[in-house]
Amino acid sequence: MKPVVGLIAGNGKFPILLGRSVRQGGQRVVAAAHAGETRKDLKAYVDALQWVEIGQMEPIIRFFKEEGVAEVLLAGGIAKTHFFSRLKPDARALKVLSRLRDKKDDALLRAIAEEIESEGLRVIGPAGYLREHMAPPGCWSERPPTDREMKDIRFGWELAKQMGALDIGQSVVVKDQIILAVEAIEGTDATIRRGGKLGRGGVAVVKICKPTQDQRFDLPVIGPATIRVLSKTGGSLLAVEAGKTLVMDKEKVVGEANRKGVCLFGI
Repeated sequence: MKPVVGLIAGNGKFPILLGRSVRQGGQRVVAAAHAGETRKDLKAYVDALQWVEIGQMEPIIRFFKEEGVAEVLLAGGIAKTHFFSRLKPDARALKVLSRLRDKKDDALLRAIAEEIESEGLRVIGPAGYLREHMAPPGCWSERPPTDREMKDIRFGWELAKQMGALDIGQSVVVKDQIILAVEAIEGTDATIRRGGKLGRGGVAVVKICKPTQDQRFDLPVIGPATIRVLSKTGGSLLAVEAGKTLVMDKEKVVGEANRKGVCLFGI
């Protein structure tokens, strides 16, 4: 019998995609969903669902053990700004937070994974369930990159990897080898808007998997909304790390890019 999977669900469509993929593979999946973040329609794509507040850990672990969970997946983010406005940590979460030297994404997620695994559960990565949804290498839009854009891809790649090594963010916005914006707490879409406004058209966005990234969680994600935001701000290219970036609704992403004249490139 295949192990029961527990899904710790954040925001966006990623938890739905993962829940559906796990069930299609013949496994039972139950989800812990975060109030005010997780989509309510996730319920239709899992076998059982428990709502929790942001910062609660004990109810998640108790629910998973009651449901016979053996493996745990983390999918979807929690808006970082909500850590200041909605965080309601329980005693177990406070214990985890007290062990951290800082609250960077990687350190926080690893600490959460370690606490879950201390109960005999195993935290695994989602890539095995989502191979067909990962970004391919090379150009996958109708319009290939120009020579100028290829220079920006190479420049942005090196810059993004350096920023990622510091665990600051996954995305940078560049134009003519000039740094316009780097991602921090505001997220990718806000970074694109800020960089696009400064660049006044023709900007390139490079989104990478951080060099120190634990690929069990926090994989880079793009979707149709990413292309719409990029196009609206005058952006011309989106380059992502091939094989390590999840593309939500890939056909829609490609179609939207082709309609807007945006180049999509997997590095």
